[in-house]
Amino acid sequence: MNRKAKTALVLALVVVVAMAFRVSWNALRDVARAIGADGAAATLYPFVVDGLMALALVAALVLTDEARKFALRVLAAYTLASLVLNYVHGLLPELHAESIDWTRLADWDPANWALVLLATSLPVGSIYFGSDLVAKVLHHKPVVEPTAQESAQTAANRSTPEQGEPPVELPEPKRKVDSSPTVPVEPIEERPQLVAAAESPRPRRATGRVPAAARSTRTIRTDVELLGEARSLTESWPIEKLTGEGIRKALRTSPAKARVVREALKAERERDTAAAVAG
Repeated sequence: MNRKAKTALVLALVVVVAMAFRVSWNALRDVARAIGADGAAATLYPFVVDGLMALALVAALVLTDEARKFALRVLAAYTLASLVLNYVHGLLPELHAESIDWTRLADWDPANWALVLLATSLPVGSIYFGSDLVAKVLHHKPVVEPTAQESAQTAANRSTPEQGEPPVELPEPKRKVDSSPTVPVEPIEERPQLVAAAESPRPRRATGRVPAAARSTRTIRTDVELLGEARSLTESWPIEKLTGEGIRKALRTSPAKARVVREALKAERERDTAAAVAG
């Protein structure tokens, strides 16, 4: 729906609500006079009921979650109250007279008491519920949706292969081990300052190189070696099972290399399938 159509729809709604308010005006004014309100109070009484209905409707369009449910409940309650008072006005011909004195709204006493309580409690309810709705609207913070550019940037960052992958550590090149006999070294007496340094809670920075015994003994496999090993391991796998995670676990390699091997295997499978179909 374009902007002109939306504007026309809103204007039509405003016109309908205004006409409905005018139709309900006489009934609410006469009921207010019947319960003892003077001329000015009876004239303002329709604004108390139908006006709060309009306020609750606007609040329901602005608020969200529990606050929106509260606004809808207020709207439903005041709509039902206005319906009851309009219905009572239609049943009592004496309320249609030019000069309305203080009269009963029903012949049965409990019903009359209930209707008078309803009519007199609506102004107090308008003060309470109207103030609460205005406070909720003023303190409402709308959720800011990201723009299209920010969404595209976020999607691009999430799709970057390098993001979230563990760093691949390359082993240092092997060094020649000196085979000459080692000279025994006399133990060095422990110094007091070293003990004090060991007892210090501050972490010590690692110094020197990692011993050869602590280094990884795994050799670096080239892409060709990885692809050949993957061919033998995944020969019986269906093409749907060729996932980066499965290949990474089978080859025990990094996710980046596993994706490269996966794409190469899929390309080979598709090429073999196309050749078989053509033959």
